[in-house]
Amino acid sequence: MAVAVVAAGLAGYLALNLTRQPAAVTEAPPAVVEKAPTVAILVAKQSMPVGARLNADVLEWKGWPEDALVEGLIRQDERPEAIAELDGSVVRLPMFIGEPVRGEKIVDSSARVMSALLPAGKRAIATEISVATGAGGFILPNDRVDVIMVRRAMGSEGFLTEVILSNIRVLAIDQRIEESPDGNRTAVGSTATLELSPEQARIIAVAQQIADRLTLSLRSVADAQEPDAGGADYLLNGDGTAAAIKVFRSGSVTDVTPTN
Repeated sequence: MAVAVVAAGLAGYLALNLTRQPAAVTEAPPAVVEKAPTVAILVAKQSMPVGARLNADVLEWKGWPEDALVEGLIRQDERPEAIAELDGSVVRLPMFIGEPVRGEKIVDSSARVMSALLPAGKRAIATEISVATGAGGFILPNDRVDVIMVRRAMGSEGFLTEVILSNIRVLAIDQRIEESPDGNRTAVGSTATLELSPEQARIIAVAQQIADRLTLSLRSVADAQEPDAGGADYLLNGDGTAAAIKVFRSGSVTDVTPTN
């Protein structure tokens, strides 16, 4: 009887396992991610420096999240002919690849390029430079420089050096391509155009008359956020005219006022 009971129990256990169905595994459907609505806006297809001109090769329409739109962006649904309209316009501030085109960074093609680059109230003054006076040719537009005046010390064989303008923005470099003896091509500037206030423009005009040499000293890009200093206003009188220079000649002293 014990054997019969054990055999019956084993048969019942086997029958129960055979009739039990495996639990169905239900897979959750993949989550549907709704794509945010976009609007086509005008962007730069390549990086462009100051003074570059816009055309169809450097501009394109690209989708932009609608909730990220801000005032000033050029939308295709509002200006579908914007690429043709902006053909020939001048880049006023550097633009980088993929950056939205904004009106504040460009000027109309009919505008004079240099005057368009000048902020309100500023003046553009050109000064001659060379490899020796222009940081070895490494100064480029939008760099910041100090203007150092070098002149002979009166009554001695030495020289005086003084910083007459600090942290000045370079608007443009008149560059020409020269080939070095080893075959490398380098850009060497002969004239630097500086962005100055009216008072700073008068200061450098006086310095150009009395200096033996004006040298540009390249500053770090981190200094771009610092304000430019007023300058060596001691070169000017209180009324804005040039200060008198004492000239020693044969034992006599003469006051000479440089002309701007």
